[in-house]
Amino acid sequence: MSENPVVVLVHGAFAESASWNGVIERLQAQSIEAVAAPNGLRSLEGDAQYVRDVIAGIGKPVVLVGHSYGGMVITEAAANNDAVKALVYVCAFAPDQGESAFALSAKFPGSTLGDALNAYPVSTGGNDLAIRPDVFHQQFCADVPADQAALMAATQRPATEAALTAELATDSPAWKSTPSWFVFSDLDLNIPVALHRFMAERAGAKSTREIAGASHALSVSQPEAVTATILEAMNA
Repeated sequence: MSENPVVVLVHGAFAESASWNGVIERLQAQSIEAVAAPNGLRSLEGDAQYVRDVIAGIGKPVVLVGHSYGGMVITEAAANNDAVKALVYVCAFAPDQGESAFALSAKFPGSTLGDALNAYPVSTGGNDLAIRPDVFHQQFCADVPADQAALMAATQRPATEAALTAELATDSPAWKSTPSWFVFSDLDLNIPVALHRFMAERAGAKSTREIAGASHALSVSQPEAVTATILEAMNA
């Protein structure tokens, strides 16, 4: 990449932009520009369109990074988008056309997310979903200290059921034409490790990092591994 790309980081459901702080600190220490894009978690189409707008506003080449449901968003946002030079999936979904986050998470056994969720109606229609505070630490980020997990539970952004059940619309999922890197944990309770391995292999990942003993909240608990994967993508 002739021009140093900007790293755009897209959080997933039950998290928020500050979940990338440890990664951004490490990128900035190497004078790499990084932007954590807010993810509305309202609809897959709308969330992806917003990320496309962010990329267009930057006006430079981009390495696009997604966590969890953020992987759904970047796969749609980067479809046929020449500004995106590389994709990094961080404990993230890498869907094909017609696949949703919920359907993918059930493809292999191991996810306990469904039993950890609270649902409540929203005035715009449908339900919002959030992880119950009493199980958030164990479900989402078992490898971070309890006080930090309590803050993460309180600042989590709920996602609509519609967003998490929406099927990928594009017939050109970005990983089919854009080089991809994957980093994930073997103790992810939201997305089973067997699914991570399947998606990385299907995408023809340039590199796959599997972090032993880590949780779903990899950008928080293992920012060095996540940053190393992003740097690999940048330097490819």
